[in-house]
Amino acid sequence: QAQLVQSGGGLVQPGGSLTLSCSASEFTLDTYAIGWFRQAPGKERERVACISATGGTRNVADSVRERFSISKDNTKSTAYLQMNNLQPDDTANYTCAATNLGYVCPNYNWGYNYFGQGTQVTVSS
Repeated sequence: QAQLVQSGGGLVQPGGSLTLSCSASEFTLDTYAIGWFRQAPGKERERVACISATGGTRNVADSVRERFSISKDNTKSTAYLQMNNLQPDDTANYTCAATNLGYVCPNYNWGYNYFGQGTQVTVSS
């Protein structure tokens, strides 16, 4: 069945880096825009970054723009979230989502066809 499979994440010390991957299974990402979201306990879900189907348009949240980047390799049907200089406030569950509904950065609740399983990122010394 078609799904998004996430990998990466885990425990990292402050200042460290992680790369999250989001791979399509049973479909290809070349016609899908990708969004990365995160949610920490007790906080609302936050959009971290999004990228268009071709990769030509990218948006990264102001709060992480200097440290995070989003990319997409359509030949591998995989999207990435590169996170540098991680801080304790970045601790959250990160989820990727894919949409072919014509939007680059739609609302999480109605704008996506597929969601990854989520992966925990914990930044702690």
